[in-house]
Amino acid sequence: MSSLVQPSVHASHDELVSWLISRWPESHPQPSLERIAALCDLLGEPQRACPVIQITGTNGKGSTAIMIDALLRAMGLRTGRFSSPHLIDVTERICVDGEPISAERFDEIWWQIAPLVQMVDDRLLGGVPMTFFEVITAMAYAAFADAPVDVAIMEVGMGGRWDATSVADAQVAVVAPISLDHTHLLGRTIAEIAGEKSGIIKPGSVAVLAGQTPEAAQVLMARCVEVGAPMVREGVDFGLLDRQPAVGGQLLRIDAADGPMGDIFLPLYGAHMAHNAALAVAAVEALRGAGLSGEVISEGLGSVAAPARLEAISSDPLLILDTAHNPQAITATLAGLREAFTAQPLIGVVAMMRDKDAAQVMELLADELDTIVVTTMTGNPRALTVDDLAAVAEEAFGPSRVRTAADPARAIDLARGLAEQGGDDAAVLVIGSVYLAGEVGEVLRRLDAELGL
Repeated sequence: MSSLVQPSVHASHDELVSWLISRWPESHPQPSLERIAALCDLLGEPQRACPVIQITGTNGKGSTAIMIDALLRAMGLRTGRFSSPHLIDVTERICVDGEPISAERFDEIWWQIAPLVQMVDDRLLGGVPMTFFEVITAMAYAAFADAPVDVAIMEVGMGGRWDATSVADAQVAVVAPISLDHTHLLGRTIAEIAGEKSGIIKPGSVAVLAGQTPEAAQVLMARCVEVGAPMVREGVDFGLLDRQPAVGGQLLRIDAADGPMGDIFLPLYGAHMAHNAALAVAAVEALRGAGLSGEVISEGLGSVAAPARLEAISSDPLLILDTAHNPQAITATLAGLREAFTAQPLIGVVAMMRDKDAAQVMELLADELDTIVVTTMTGNPRALTVDDLAAVAEEAFGPSRVRTAADPARAIDLARGLAEQGGDDAAVLVIGSVYLAGEVGEVLRRLDAELGL
């Protein structure tokens, strides 16, 4: 970790963000709420300024949070939403009324809390200064209290029990589907991981639970009984009744608090997104303590925009961005892709982090992709190198179907060239990491700017 000497007050936004990110990394969270609680105490407990909906799970947290945000705004409420990681700029992590705060506002919040962060750093609670994730979580709570917002939607960074967002006692604790991920930090079994994630369920909260494996469900229900939290369960109290593909998304029929609601358009693809929509409706109804009208559900879900979730970001050739990075998410994304797009051949651009199950991901991708272009995330020490990932890819694809590129920009050039050779129905799928999706998105935006598009 670099020096904690504070940056100059004349530092640019990019310099400030680089310094913040250089603090203890969010990929290695420190199991304690001491530091974030100490800072929030100094800030006047902004995490208690409004009701909180907190969301954990392995896959679907971010899209569920976006849908909850949209539903609440359709009710006329002002929202704050905290999410991670970001695609392009760190300001994306702190949204008010569905939009990222400005770089100027981000910097202003930092300088308002900087002296207090220094006070907590100096105490070395738990033996370390405040982590990057703890600092930005506190910045989000401060931003939401200052706005002020009516509801804060807080996406857990990792786990739940010790996640910095858990400094708040959420009125609604949402648990998206749990599977194996971050096993070196959260546990080697579904039950152990569910135990960590169940920590967001506290006395006084309502637990809204997506469909789970039996191992996860048992742990989550035991936690609810332990703390006396009422349960709202998918398949019992709410659920997805039906869905049909539609132009630009899908039509849903949801079992909500007041009964079935049909003809709800969701401008996202895949069964996993339809289930996330049902989960979001249940979460908002749990906060409200009553059902939502069909008008609010239709308006809210119909307005949802979820970047890099099977997002067709450019055409000629078609280029699709997705953030899936573990086997369960890859499986769901590929099913949604087959349903929504006709792509033949399909060329993949893939990069992954070292802590992911690259071998299983490659086996899944090999069944769908005709050719894969392996790359890495520029300057990210946690990313698998091109050579290491290519070796894994060759085991699944065979050497003849694997290409390599030193960085995402060159990977996109190569993949587009292959797609152009493949004909009018060819497409490029970018998948494997949130960081890759962000970097590719930035590359494409830069190219569009150069072309004046």
